[in-house]
Amino acid sequence: MQDAGCSRRGLLGGMLGLTAATLLGGGKAFAALPERRIAFHNVHTNERFDARYYTTGIGYDSEGLAEINHALRDWRTGEQTRMDADLIDLLVAIRTKLELDPKKSFDVISGYRSPNTNAALRAKGGAHTGVATKSQHMLGKATDIYMPGVPLATLRQVAVNMQRGGVGFYPKDNFVHVDTARVRTW
Repeated sequence: MQDAGCSRRGLLGGMLGLTAATLLGGGKAFAALPERRIAFHNVHTNERFDARYYTTGIGYDSEGLAEINHALRDWRTGEQTRMDADLIDLLVAIRTKLELDPKKSFDVISGYRSPNTNAALRAKGGAHTGVATKSQHMLGKATDIYMPGVPLATLRQVAVNMQRGGVGFYPKDNFVHVDTARVRTW
């Protein structure tokens, strides 16, 4: 009986050690965690958000998605929309590919844009602003981001390699546009 107890304790100790190694072992280990989180820093409002939006075996979390919708709202008007869950999953996949901690924030330049905001931005800068008349931002399917500490060209290349939507590169403005429309680059 004594041997069985030691064996059981050894097994439990080994499982705890494996769990700790997985949790502390680096970026690839984070992908195996039972939940998906995303963190944002809105550069215009200086607000910070960290939301758990998906749990394995349960699915998408409505409270977490609502927090994301608020985080990515049109900061000029306060209007928000239901952001595309595929977009959020894409951002998490990019962060995972970069082997970054799940609590590492994306800096958000633009998430959702109301039709009025989109039209005003286009009118202000003319037809060559990069603001599309039928912008994916108005559909909740796009965001303009950068990640402090990650070279912009690296962020762009990882997004391009995902082949999960559009990727725009704006080095002069220091951001990368990602969306979940058809695969394309500019």
